[in-house]
Amino acid sequence: MKILIIHTDLPAYWKRRIIYLRNFLATYNIEFYTVELFGKGSPYEFDLYNKTETCWDCLFPDNSNQQLTKYQIRDKVFSKLDEIKPDVVIAGSIVFYSGALALRWAKKNKRKFIMFDDAKATDVKRNILVQGIKNLITRQIDALWLPSIDYEEGYAALLNKKKIHFFYGYDCIDNEHFKYKGEKTFDKQTIICVARLVPIKNIENLLKAWRVVEENNHNYRLLIIGDGPLLNELKEIAELNLLKKVSFLGAMPNEEVLKYLHGSDALILSSWAESWGLVVNEAMAAGLPILLSNKVNAAGSLLKEGLNGYGFSPGNVSEMQQKIVDFIELPETAKKQMSVNSLKIINTMDFENMGRELYTTLNWLAPRPNNKPGLLALLLINLWYGRYNTAGWDKAEDLIDKRLFR
Repeated sequence: MKILIIHTDLPAYWKRRIIYLRNFLATYNIEFYTVELFGKGSPYEFDLYNKTETCWDCLFPDNSNQQLTKYQIRDKVFSKLDEIKPDVVIAGSIVFYSGALALRWAKKNKRKFIMFDDAKATDVKRNILVQGIKNLITRQIDALWLPSIDYEEGYAALLNKKKIHFFYGYDCIDNEHFKYKGEKTFDKQTIICVARLVPIKNIENLLKAWRVVEENNHNYRLLIIGDGPLLNELKEIAELNLLKKVSFLGAMPNEEVLKYLHGSDALILSSWAESWGLVVNEAMAAGLPILLSNKVNAAGSLLKEGLNGYGFSPGNVSEMQQKIVDFIELPETAKKQMSVNSLKIINTMDFENMGRELYTTLNWLAPRPNNKPGLLALLLINLWYGRYNTAGWDKAEDLIDKRLFR
């Protein structure tokens, strides 16, 4: 059996997942191929594509999608799929070129199609017509891979679970890599935030909340790791608020981030929205309690209020302040118990579970007929090319109208 995963790009977190899945599936004599579309134009462009394996390819390593026509993208995608002839294609949402074109190829060639998506069905607001078209196309997939079971509710209302298999757990990391070696102590007096400095991360409200921490003479520091277009503006806000214990450390290699996680007492993420938020996984694997905006989707699965951290509304600065102070004022024994609870919870989302879920799904799909589209659905699949838009990562106007990443 041949399995192929294709997406706009598969940098950063995906690399370790793919290496694990390739080795795991090989034990069952299943070949696993990886295809990225673009080498340029991604918010993760710092994580450069470097082809070293024949089973991992990038179709346009020197281009972004803006430099190409949809027909060029289509032809290259179809050529690669025709070359490999996978039995099962895994791709991101059909809103992207990769998902839309891979689904079209799969239906034409009578192959199974698995869609992965870390946006909740209610995350993105569209008009009724556009949403209806998207729903009809999405109903033609054979399986849906979601980060966790709490994503299911919105999709179950749109998709027929008798025809489409739901499975979970791909938003995971290499937990062992992040684990703290030794006994975790809580004497660092440091809370860490790891985020791109863009509007959706809501760092401005975090700085406002932190002012109360300093006014109450707490000795805690706030370390902010990350870069982005708001860096200078946020530094000015910190200066205007006379914040003495806030440090902007800029972007840094993952191994350096890990050292700071190990040297902190808790992670805080104040985002207006996160399709998941994998830094939460990293922090928990490092044994940290978590302080999360309730708009961080990972919070639904990973945050247990009062057990391994606290949640707050990103727009409620007073509530954010209070949750930070609540954590700071906990005795060390309570912080240690939160650390233990974080490790227990994150151990339910690891590479091993991801591999089992995918292998079980492949076995479920194998004997079943393909999800055959009707005439209207087939017409729409053949007309739709997908698109690629991450503008909302940087632009406040896209945040306000809730289009976010799509």
